[in-house]
Amino acid sequence: MMNEELNQEFIDYSDKGLKELVDLFESLLEGDDVQKLCKEAEVLKACFYKKLRSEKIAAGYQAPVVDATGGPEAATAEPAEEPSVNPFAEIERGFKELYGRYRLIRAKNAAELEKKREENYTEKLALIDRLKELLDAKEDLKDTFPAFREIQNNWRAIGPVPQGKVKDLYDTYQHYVEMFYDYVKINREFRDLDFKKNLEAKVELCEKAEALAGEENVVEAFRTLQKYHEEWKELGPVDKENREAIWDRFRAATSAVNKRHQAYFESMKGNQQENLEAKTALCEKVEAMLGQEIKDSGTWNRLSKEIEEIQKEWRTIGFASKKDNQKIYDRFRKACNDFFAKKKAFYSGYKDQMQENLEKKIALCEEAEALQNSEEWKETADKFIELQKRWREIGPVSRKKSDQVWARFRAACDAFFERRDKSGAGSTSKQYADNLAAKRALIAEVEAFEPLESRDETVSALKAFQARWNEIGFVPFKEKEKVQRAFKAALDAQFDRLRGESRPARRDGGAKDPVRTERDKLVQEYLKKEQEIATWSNNMGFFAKSKNADALLADLNKQIEAAKEELAALEARIKEFDQKQAEADEQ
Repeated sequence: MMNEELNQEFIDYSDKGLKELVDLFESLLEGDDVQKLCKEAEVLKACFYKKLRSEKIAAGYQAPVVDATGGPEAATAEPAEEPSVNPFAEIERGFKELYGRYRLIRAKNAAELEKKREENYTEKLALIDRLKELLDAKEDLKDTFPAFREIQNNWRAIGPVPQGKVKDLYDTYQHYVEMFYDYVKINREFRDLDFKKNLEAKVELCEKAEALAGEENVVEAFRTLQKYHEEWKELGPVDKENREAIWDRFRAATSAVNKRHQAYFESMKGNQQENLEAKTALCEKVEAMLGQEIKDSGTWNRLSKEIEEIQKEWRTIGFASKKDNQKIYDRFRKACNDFFAKKKAFYSGYKDQMQENLEKKIALCEEAEALQNSEEWKETADKFIELQKRWREIGPVSRKKSDQVWARFRAACDAFFERRDKSGAGSTSKQYADNLAAKRALIAEVEAFEPLESRDETVSALKAFQARWNEIGFVPFKEKEKVQRAFKAALDAQFDRLRGESRPARRDGGAKDPVRTERDKLVQEYLKKEQEIATWSNNMGFFAKSKNADALLADLNKQIEAAKEELAALEARIKEFDQKQAEADEQ
């Protein structure tokens, strides 16, 4: 068991994603190195299903409680958002198909190896028969000895035989080799030459074995020593004067490597208690977090990141003793699972709150739609302003519904104010002056804004400023560019400040999070595009009052439509980043 655990430490795919694991498995299947494929396939499989389970839990497709093995038989749960298609089904199917191919390759390779060993066994039996014939031959020794040397060379060149037949085959071969040296009246010159060559080969093996005492990798040194022992067995005898001495030298080198190997595993046993204590401390940390009363998403996200760091630290700690290792792992897994289950329960209630907010906003949409055809301009305009104020006081709704319900509410508002403006009731200098005052007040509000506890809440608040800006109507033409630039500068300053405060600490010295940096760029580009659309829409209001403005209006319409398409694309990319972050938070 200890050796198996040690072997697994040399292959680590924990930093690979599902797609990377599948691609790596496929590249191994397409390669020619079957031995490497067989060595890494099961580790790949374990890593894949561990990663798959983690991502299913994060996406809500599988409950975070797993079985004892952590394999693909883990319990599953309904996804939180009720998707119509399981996004993990295809990649899991692809991996199973690759694993099926691997099993066929493994079975075929095993059969071929076994067949080859049987063939080797047959060939070596034939060499033993040839050796027997040499013993019975009456030929001159000068002819017999080269044949004997050829048999020895062929014997060493032939590969391994079935394990169950190794000992009897080796003993039989050595018996006839010794008979050849002891009973055949061999010429002393040839015999001494053969003894000399065997001695040189064994001295070389002794030197190699002695060098292993300085090998840093103790386990690898032990494995190499076993190969040297196999080579030693294949070599013939040496003269009686050196026979005992050369064997004592090789045995001493073997003993040195074996002692280091034994000491290494003894030291591992000594560290097991320290590993158990370190893992127990991590369990207590997670259990302490589990006991906290958490009432906001910001704290949940912060603690989730801390647990992710604890899980990384857990993976750096070695094994505990055999009787304690599974118990402490089960305790840690339960604490983590309980934490994320509690987090899921919190967000389930949070989801209910967002549904309640959605119902309130739908009710405001219905009120706005009931007022949009009114011609009581002043009275109705005041009501719409009140509705907009109430809208801003309502909390967030789910991303999937947010744009849809906002578009409905804004359409009703726009319908009324467009009708009012066309009637001439709203196109007054006082109206423009009021709008200018409102925009200047909003700029001051943006400049005084302090970041919220959650980064995502801060971004949402800044986007809300942009939405409110767009809701304010036209301003005097000579003030339009100036106030627009002032608002953009205030908003850009807040985003610059946000980026400066949101660089996550990293082991490499504090580099930026590339996902967050890219998302911030997209958000800035999105807000800039929104400002451009608002500016062009504002400009259209002025062009409509000038002569021969049809060409300019047509050009602006094209620009606005193109910008809206770009806006939709940017919004889709931002949502992709948000989804990735949400999945990471759930892990």
